[in-house]
Amino acid sequence: MKTGIWSGPLFVIIACITCLVLAAGAAAEQPVTVADAQLSTDIPAYQPRFGRSQPVIAVLADNEMTELTDFVVPYAVLTASGSSKVITVAPDAGPVQLYPALRMQPDSTLADFDQAYPQGADFVIVPAIHNVQASKLQNWLKAQSAKGARIVGICDGAWVLAHAGLLAGKKAVGFWYSMNSLQKQFPDTTWLRNQRYVADGHVMTTTGVTASLPASIALVAAIAGADSANTLAKQLGLPDWSARHDSRQFHLSTGAVFTLAGNWLRFWAHDEVALPLREGVDDIALALYADAWSRTYRSQVVGVALDKQTVSTRYGLHLLPDATLAPEAFARLSERHAWLHETASAHAIDKALRELGQTYGKSTRSLVSLLLEYPQ
Repeated sequence: MKTGIWSGPLFVIIACITCLVLAAGAAAEQPVTVADAQLSTDIPAYQPRFGRSQPVIAVLADNEMTELTDFVVPYAVLTASGSSKVITVAPDAGPVQLYPALRMQPDSTLADFDQAYPQGADFVIVPAIHNVQASKLQNWLKAQSAKGARIVGICDGAWVLAHAGLLAGKKAVGFWYSMNSLQKQFPDTTWLRNQRYVADGHVMTTTGVTASLPASIALVAAIAGADSANTLAKQLGLPDWSARHDSRQFHLSTGAVFTLAGNWLRFWAHDEVALPLREGVDDIALALYADAWSRTYRSQVVGVALDKQTVSTRYGLHLLPDATLAPEAFARLSERHAWLHETASAHAIDKALRELGQTYGKSTRSLVSLLLEYPQ
């Protein structure tokens, strides 16, 4: 099943149809009612298991397609904390195509992870993936849960958890665009609003894409304590990692629909945005910036390097370039984007949105904020 955030082209078609409906004066569908959250950042503190000196965290990916920020940010934040053994895991040994941009090589297959850690992970991070009912992923996730792993669904990762039966009887949140469908398909889950992330027992869920950053800091707090989390948040340039969230900001307005459809249909003005993949590039800044620039429906990020060899990021991801550049051209591009190695990580999203507003206008900037569920 391909749903939620992965219905990009379908989303555009629906949006175009919606434009016609709205133009004809039809009323927009009202959202389903979800429960008001009792705001809490309480995530149960990690309790060491199996004599481990630090928790083992598996960040799950689907080789076919996995959401970029959902995947990269938790991996990088938890690695940066130094509190955990963080491993990227995919069903197969080949590359993972990230959405909407970039590619990477995972550390381990599911089978290899099971062999190395037969007692299971302590945490499993589940980003939005393409096929939310892939049996191999579902079976592995249920097995990890049965072994006592805490399962964390980032954004539309909630679909994966829900189909695995892990949200039955639980409180959960999800990406704003998916909430109606989640509520209808999984009424045995209490779907919350006005909360950025929520933990219920051994399961945690978040709202849209950019919730990955505060939610990851909250996980650091649960593992290493609030002081460590606050120190890391400050280092990354994140002033607030609480669960506060205003869900009312996020809905498909008439303006957003027309902007999305107009940008997509303006095929003659679509841009390719090259970003340099250099050794030690800041994973978080790169992911946030590339994600934003690839959601305009007018531009697409391409990762470039000097050759086709893998590039190791600051926190150990192995990125695969989409294209290569000659040394002089790559040097010029790297100089233009030197900030990827120098700017506080969390500031990359604001930088991207400022540039999008200057390049494509306020409406496109607002559309990207909406698609990333980024509070303004």
